[in-house]
Amino acid sequence: MSAIERINAMRRRLLLGPIGIGIATVIRPLQTAAQSPSGSKFPIGVIGSGRIGGTIGGLWVKAGHPVLFSSRHPDELKDLVARLGPLAQAGTVAEAIKFGDVIFIAVPYAALPEIGRDYGAALKGKIVLDANNAVQSRDGDIAQEAERDGVAMTSQKYLAGTRLVRAFNTLGYSIFAKEANRPEPRMAVPIAGDDAEAVKVAQGLVRDAGFEPVVVGKLVDAARFQRGAPGYGQQVTAAELRKTLSLAP
Repeated sequence: MSAIERINAMRRRLLLGPIGIGIATVIRPLQTAAQSPSGSKFPIGVIGSGRIGGTIGGLWVKAGHPVLFSSRHPDELKDLVARLGPLAQAGTVAEAIKFGDVIFIAVPYAALPEIGRDYGAALKGKIVLDANNAVQSRDGDIAQEAERDGVAMTSQKYLAGTRLVRAFNTLGYSIFAKEANRPEPRMAVPIAGDDAEAVKVAQGLVRDAGFEPVVVGKLVDAARFQRGAPGYGQQVTAAELRKTLSLAP
C-alpha cells in the first residue's frame, strides 16, 4: 500500500469514528502534506548518511519527518541520530527502504549499480530522490556513462522501476546547512522527474528542508543542472535560477 493509500485509509477510518468531524480538517492526503512545511509528515529512508544525506535528512527531521538513516555500519550513525532526537533512527539499507515512503539516495555514484542490483525489488514503485553525482576520479567508467547519457537517465537505468526525481545534487552540504530556512527569498533547489506525483512530493520536501524548489522539467532535463551544466553550483534564488535556465517565471 502506498503512502497516499495509507493516509487516505486512515482518513476514512477516522471520519467513520465518533471524533471524525473534529479531526477531518487536519487529515490531508500525502500530496497536500508534502507540499507544505505545516502539513502531515511521513517516513523517509536515507541511503548514504554522509555529508549530504546527513545534512538533508537532518533538515527533514527538524521539519517533523521521521527519518531512518542507513549505513553498512549503522552503529557509526549513533551520534547523528542522538543529536537529531527521537524522530531519527539508524539502520541498514534494507531497513531504510522498508521504513521510507520516500527514499533519499546520496552515495558515491559507482555504488548505484550495486544498490539497484541488491535492492531493486524493494525499491520498485518507491519515490526516490537522487542526489548522486558522477565524478570520474572517484567513480571511474560509470562517470563517462553519466556524462554521455545524462546522470538522471543513468540513475533511472540502475534504479529501474523507481519514481525517480533528481534533487539536492547541485551544491555542497555546508551550503545547504548554512542556507536552509533563510529569510525570503529562499535559496533555489532545482528538481526534475517524469512522475508528476513524485515531483510534487519532492517539491514539498525541498520546502520542508528550507529551500524553494524549481521544477526544471522531465528527467532528461536534469542534464541542465548536473555537474558542469549551467544550473549546477548556483547558490541563487528561484527567480535567478529560472532566469539562468530560461524557465518561465
